[in-house]
Amino acid sequence: MTRKTRLRAALVTATAVVTAATVTAGVSAAGTEKRAGEPGKKQIAQLFDRWNAALRTGDPEKVADLYAKDAVLLPTVSNKIRTNHAEIVDYFEHFLKNKPVGKKVETIVNVLDRNSAIDTGIYEFTLTDPKTGEKSTVEARYTYEYEKRGGTWLIVNHHSSKMPEG
Repeated sequence: MTRKTRLRAALVTATAVVTAATVTAGVSAAGTEKRAGEPGKKQIAQLFDRWNAALRTGDPEKVADLYAKDAVLLPTVSNKIRTNHAEIVDYFEHFLKNKPVGKKVETIVNVLDRNSAIDTGIYEFTLTDPKTGEKSTVEARYTYEYEKRGGTWLIVNHHSSKMPEG
């Protein structure tokens, strides 16, 4: 191997090492730093509080208004997928009869960009039987996908399923 070839090989190797270090640092920083204009994880996590407060009003329209017009709801206590405002209202008309009060048990928030985020985890609901007044608790897994539309955070996808081992 000539001196020129060894020099070229050393230069290529050094460039690859620097590039790899830069990419690794960028990926690590991207996971921990909030980029300008992006919401914080706490802000996204608190969107559940807004939704939970809407539940407590007992008004299915107020709850459904937190969903985008093209939202998809895969609800906990219905086999039917809800894909429009009227279907989401219908679901909450039935669900709200149980006076649900939600509480997050575990939450993991991923901010995707300044206008979209995902909140996923485990929550539990205390439900009150409308006939007997008896209370029960249901633990479920959840995923909320949010998009900021017209300056307002809306739910575009909500999946909730009862814990399989519960």
